[in-house]
Amino acid sequence: MDYGMLREVNLSYEEAIERVTASLKEQGFGVLTEIDVKATFKKKLDIDWPQFKILGACSPGFAHEVLSLNPQLSLMVVRVEDGKTLVSAIDPMMMVANENHPRLHEIATEVKTKLTAALEAL
Repeated sequence: MDYGMLREVNLSYEEAIERVTASLKEQGFGVLTEIDVKATFKKKLDIDWPQFKILGACSPGFAHEVLSLNPQLSLMVVRVEDGKTLVSAIDPMMMVANENHPRLHEIATEVKTKLTAALEAL
């Protein structure tokens, strides 16, 4: 089952992080947090893991409105798998699929359009 939107990019992992951040900015998003899963797994579990970074991408206006309606809704990941750099974002429509508030569906549609544009710009 697809929970998001995925794009394989012809970029190094580091280049992908830079391009994703810039592309998101063009669409009105900022990256508030970065979680280095590889480093965390190594430090906490002594497990070697491929490069994998979760980006806390946020559009403050959308975030405020959505989180005011449902604080559980929020994912963007850049990772390396089998030597390929992959960028993925959760599909906002999946996040609100079981929500009954019409405004959440309107916001999810707009956010999906912007996230898709950000991914396509890579």
